[in-house]
Amino acid sequence: MKLVVQIPCLDEAATLPLVLATLPREVPGFDEVEWLVVDDGSTDGTAEVARNLGVDHVLRHTRTMGLARSFRDGVDFALAHGADVVVNTDGDNQYPSELVGDLTAPIVAGAADIVVGDRQTATIEHFSPFKKRMQRLGSRVVSAAAHTALPDAASGFRAYSRLALLRLNVVTQFSYTMETIIQAGNKHLRIVSVPVTTNPKTRESRLFRNIWQHMGRSGRAIVRSWIMFRPHLVFLTLAAVFFLAAAVPAARFLVFFAQGEGGGHVQSLVFAAAMLVGSLLCLALLVIADLLRTNRTLLEDALERLKRVEYGRDG
Repeated sequence: MKLVVQIPCLDEAATLPLVLATLPREVPGFDEVEWLVVDDGSTDGTAEVARNLGVDHVLRHTRTMGLARSFRDGVDFALAHGADVVVNTDGDNQYPSELVGDLTAPIVAGAADIVVGDRQTATIEHFSPFKKRMQRLGSRVVSAAAHTALPDAASGFRAYSRLALLRLNVVTQFSYTMETIIQAGNKHLRIVSVPVTTNPKTRESRLFRNIWQHMGRSGRAIVRSWIMFRPHLVFLTLAAVFFLAAAVPAARFLVFFAQGEGGGHVQSLVFAAAMLVGSLLCLALLVIADLLRTNRTLLEDALERLKRVEYGRDG
């Protein structure tokens, strides 16, 4: 069994030594443990620091490609080099590296395909009350979309089995965290959460400028995933809302019409017609989305088979 611990980095020369200082070289259940740093276009010599500190593999982007692309490239490299489990942690030393064994234990025991480190955000001092509430809300929405229960869906401290990585496909350009959870839940992969602590904050996030940008981008990723995997729920709900908005003014118009006063309330009929068109459009979009979902499922099955051939063995 081989474990690859991958660390996406963007200008982490100052904090990477802290991450590696406690990162284990031996983890129960694994014969080999290798470290992989994905340098996403750093300009502070992160790649050189990684090599000097004994990192086994360093991938470097010549320009910044984003966290999702760094994660995907690291996973492809790890699978190509025989990884049975991949752990992802951050280069800013947010997560306790020494807990890698706790993170991989459920996979080694055969009880999980994906393990997410629960940061217990309610106890993190540098998180504002608003951010804590938004973290809880986001985790509930993602959990509902994934048919699972995760207290910290945004955590980047995770372990993935080879099987899970062969079946997951990251398409977003922002962050893989929400997308992979929703995909995994809808593909019936086993997801569990283990409590972890966090280290003191070392810097501001480079993934987003402020919490509003983070909420906007995360929201788009969640909505896209909902539409991809649960189009019936999304578009039937919208169709029902539009139909209800059409039914109320239509009924109002009919009441006045029955009383001989319909001529003065034509605007209700016009509004009802517009809402009914919206409802019908949602139903048409549902048909299209369902066809696209079927096509995507077939493509993903073919891609999984291709990955198994490319990486040399079954997951």
